[in-house]
Amino acid sequence: MDKTLLSIGHGYSAQALSARLIPQGWRILGTTRSADKAAEIAATGVEPVIWPGADLGALIAEIPHILVSAGPGRDGDPVLNAVEDDISRAAPHVRWLGYLSTTGVYGDHGGDWVDEDTPLTPSTKRGQARVEAEARWQAIPDLPLHIFRLAGIYGPRRGPFAKVRAGTARRIIKDGQVFSRIHVADIAQALDLSLHSPDPGAIYNLCDDDPAPPQDVIAYAAELLGLPVPPAIAFEDADMTPMARSFYAESKKVRNDRIKQALGWKPIFPTYRAGLAAMATSES
Repeated sequence: MDKTLLSIGHGYSAQALSARLIPQGWRILGTTRSADKAAEIAATGVEPVIWPGADLGALIAEIPHILVSAGPGRDGDPVLNAVEDDISRAAPHVRWLGYLSTTGVYGDHGGDWVDEDTPLTPSTKRGQARVEAEARWQAIPDLPLHIFRLAGIYGPRRGPFAKVRAGTARRIIKDGQVFSRIHVADIAQALDLSLHSPDPGAIYNLCDDDPAPPQDVIAYAAELLGLPVPPAIAFEDADMTPMARSFYAESKKVRNDRIKQALGWKPIFPTYRAGLAAMATSES
């Protein structure tokens, strides 16, 4: 059981971690809601667990490493709502629990830098829900909790290339807007390092070294594909969904010094240029 991980909400980042751990001899169990997704998970070497449905409490009681990727919904944290008592009982026996949060907990800082000591002042309902979820996890006694605050995630099958190729990509311009990003491979690397060097109570930002305006990313993706750079559209004139517009409500640059110093983490893709170039090469 030493090299066994329960992945609750086995999504994009957890899949990347599994791809690193399975060759090291790890057994991974990943939860999903559907039989179709279960078949996809099984094809990667992960043991699928359909939940709700399975006895998640029994698995929590016996598996020493747990990764929680499921985010909060309207009713709060779905994992704690269902199995908080089981987690509390198992806490003294768990060796590592990783919770994937978001840098959205910091809110808007007008393009200035934030780090793990920055007060949590989210400006969106999603960010506030994350702050509340983090606090609930932190309140469980004896739980070896590790919180990872993720910047905008990109990677294989999740990037700007499809929209650029389809001609639907837009360079939306909002003065001073800047985002931090993280390649999914760098998330997996960080989680792997943390699993092997637990530090209960740790909070880490996960982002690359190059915060940048979103329009620059779209432009570089077009250049890599040899396609015309999409025209610029002023934020005020852009036709956007409320969800998409909410991402532009916050502007900040995120520091990653703590995880570099604590775990020796060094991003494989320190800039969006490096990440997109590698993706373009692999796709071609």
